[in-house]
Amino acid sequence: MTINELIEKRANLWKAMDAFLKAQVNEKGVLSEEDDAKYAAMEEDFDDLTKEIKRLEKRSAIDAELNKPMNAPIVSKPMEAKPDVKSGKASKAYNDAFWKQARNSGYLSMEIRNALQEGVDSEGGYLVPDEFEHTLVEALSEDNVFRKNAHTFTTSSGSHKIPVVATKGGASWIDEEGAIPESDDSFGQVSIEAHKVGTLIKVSEELLNDSAFNLEAYFTTEFARRIGEKEEDAFFNGNGSGKPTGIFNSTGGAQVGVTAASATAITADEIIDLFYSLKAPYRKKAIWVLNDTTVKLIRKLKDNTGAYLWQPALTAGAPDTILGRPVYTSQFVPEVAAGNKTVAFGDFNFYWIGDRQGITFRRLNEKYADTCQVGFLATKRLDGKLTLPEAIKVLQQKAASGTSGN
Repeated sequence: MTINELIEKRANLWKAMDAFLKAQVNEKGVLSEEDDAKYAAMEEDFDDLTKEIKRLEKRSAIDAELNKPMNAPIVSKPMEAKPDVKSGKASKAYNDAFWKQARNSGYLSMEIRNALQEGVDSEGGYLVPDEFEHTLVEALSEDNVFRKNAHTFTTSSGSHKIPVVATKGGASWIDEEGAIPESDDSFGQVSIEAHKVGTLIKVSEELLNDSAFNLEAYFTTEFARRIGEKEEDAFFNGNGSGKPTGIFNSTGGAQVGVTAASATAITADEIIDLFYSLKAPYRKKAIWVLNDTTVKLIRKLKDNTGAYLWQPALTAGAPDTILGRPVYTSQFVPEVAAGNKTVAFGDFNFYWIGDRQGITFRRLNEKYADTCQVGFLATKRLDGKLTLPEAIKVLQQKAASGTSGN
């Protein structure tokens, strides 16, 4: 089935689930044991369709990326070859030399070594070619909920200062010929550092010697998966010590908009209250981010008119919505439990991610020689901080008895 057919099937199933509940709920407002089992089976089918839609959408995005032309079309006349005007890590010579040294554990020619001098880093590795670095960052964005919605920028320095408004000035009513009181904005600074994250990728010598093995594609996939997961976890839960500061961190994170009355449940009123706890200007571009298990709880909530707060997407590529705003899920958002911050709602463009230029790959020739493998140590530097805490609000579950929330 196509993505659109699956989306239509899921939407119809959602309507059928709604009709089933309305028809089968007894006078006490609950389902019988038999009907509850039937509804649970429908829910399972709904979740399976959702997973399949996401899988097909991801495959479609990958296909589109792979089908992009690898080279610019030839427009010059024969025998009129133009010189490579790019230099340094952007040049074809550097790109070719980088991949030759990645595959070759033996002697490197003087030509290759000279070309790689452009990208030697302080730790003995080589900076990846510019084009490949761009591919890696794009791959991170595809699978990373945060990068899709946050503000990202690239810096060449270790620390980047961002000016932010600490307090806002205002206007006043004044008497005729009266003095206008001063009311200036005051500014603070948010410092974006360069925290180091890395992963070790092992490849068999047999694969490296196989010219048909697409080493670049393998590195891209593994780098994006491993680094992407570590990044996203930190963007949500990082404490700022050697890693980014997450939005759920008690210091430097988002503001608590609502504290749930229960440690293990969320009500429709609490979701609506969280929606309106965010100031109107931020709601225009706001998104919801929560765990998949939390979506299953919220999916059953209705407003006072009987309409579900959560609504399924009706077109391919479009997200589901809660109260009309897009919903995204991440495994790194805490599940519903005592004291946890379980739902985030806000304009994630106020979370800034700074990528330090220069992703490094270092080949480890001897370390895994006994298993006929070669190690590649990949590292990058980045940081992330919420520049305006009021731009994102979170829902926090009631703390366990005898404790207090963060």
